Amino acid sequence: MAAPIIWDEKQKVTGNRVTVDPITRLEGHGKIEIFLDDSGNVKNAYWQIPEVRGFERFCIGRRVTELAQITARLCGVCPGAHHLAATKAIDGCYNSKPTEAAFHIRDTFYHAHFVHSHIAHFYALAAPDFVCGPAAPAAQRNVLGVVANVGLELGSAVLKARAEAQKVQAIIGGKPTHPLMGVPGGVSKAISKEEAKEIQGYADGLVEFAQTSLKVFHDVVLSNKEYVDIITNKDLYYHETYHMGLVNDKNQLEFHDGKVRVVDQKGNECDKYDSFDYLDHIGEAVEPWSYEKFPYLKKPGYKGLVDGPDSGLYRATPLSRLNVCESISTPLANEALKEYRETLGVVGREPVQYTLATHWARIIEMLYAAEKLKEDAYSDKLTDPNIKQFDLVPGGRGVGCIEAPRGTLTHDYTCDENGIVTACNLVVGTTNNNGPICMDVAKVAKALIKNYDVSPGLLNMVEMAFRAYDPCNSCATHSLPGQMPLTAEIRNADGSLYDTITRN
Repeated sequence: MAAPIIWDEKQKVTGNRVTVDPITRLEGHGKIEIFLDDSGNVKNAYWQIPEVRGFERFCIGRRVTELAQITARLCGVCPGAHHLAATKAIDGCYNSKPTEAAFHIRDTFYHAHFVHSHIAHFYALAAPDFVCGPAAPAAQRNVLGVVANVGLELGSAVLKARAEAQKVQAIIGGKPTHPLMGVPGGVSKAISKEEAKEIQGYADGLVEFAQTSLKVFHDVVLSNKEYVDIITNKDLYYHETYHMGLVNDKNQLEFHDGKVRVVDQKGNECDKYDSFDYLDHIGEAVEPWSYEKFPYLKKPGYKGLVDGPDSGLYRATPLSRLNVCESISTPLANEALKEYRETLGVVGREPVQYTLATHWARIIEMLYAAEKLKEDAYSDKLTDPNIKQFDLVPGGRGVGCIEAPRGTLTHDYTCDENGIVTACNLVVGTTNNNGPICMDVAKVAKALIKNYDVSPGLLNMVEMAFRAYDPCNSCATHSLPGQMPLTAEIRNADGSLYDTITRN
């Protein structure tokens, strides 16, 4: 395998503004604006989301049972997460709980979703920065460049594993991308013994693939001292924030159900609550330069884009989930968790705050999800035909909270006695992480760009700050901050600029 290219030649820039537009290898649109002072050092850098989707508004007035399909179309990356969160919220609107068999089928579906999502992010979006190197030519920093470096055999295994995880979702959800599984109090179809056997075969292979992925991370990243130095450099990808994630009744890692647990900068539990009560614990601030909201913990409050114990900003990522849980219920992933903590120098319950360690945490979660999928696949509950509740009456409020691959996801619906939605609030995984992403982007830019010296590799390292979060901006943009900033450029026939009109 060719050695990764980590650093490239710097070039002087003129002017006091550097724009990265579009940013790459994420879902949705965005840009980074970097402002330099008169010495050519970074004064500030902004992670900006110029798109707005507004799903919270146009869900109002629809039948609540439609939202499991409507919100699944927020994007093509996380439809399974939105579908399941919506289904749980619809359960609440009907004052129902899924049958044991239905819950198990949903659980099986969701662990397959996690596997396929984590495969896609690590190999297609994150791996180019490590396998090819952050300063490799842009044309090489992609999935094809990764395959060229690691070999066709591993590349084929990646495609096969992701396809098999998708097949499990298709068997259970009816479709691999926009599932039709969830109904109030249950699921839409039972799983046959033949389908269960097929799922079992896929699950066996996915556990093996997740173990292979963990080895790849060891061989490519952890064996490279320069990468380890970058990951553990507190002047780069590092912030001391609170962390949030779901846990079961043993404070173990949980994706589908459980309580929301929050730990502070020392790893101490500082909050734990049922998802229905999230508004008592979480607030949402807005800033005039972004269509994304900025969630925060109400106890410390919103102090702007700063970290530390006095700031209510928190992270909800794979890194956070491993910080929040005390252990993992599956054996292989739990052993991987122990190694992860020991390698990164965790003392007691001290949280890992290195942003780039999120990639390692994501692979550990992939292994956990594959192990859980295997457990689910071999359970008799998977083929239990008792999959629905009947005689349900709509009316009231329901809150569905799960862990999306990108972070804690909450759907909050209220409907009337006719089942028509009267209120809707979505707190998306990426939205939870908006403040920390902004801080990470600014910190890395300030650390790397000095004296007007910029290079494509350095700008890509600034982008690496947000890629660790696996952001999905299409899911996250619902807020109208009160302004509609607009710049219109009028150009002549030859392309030259004639006039610029700015509206604030």
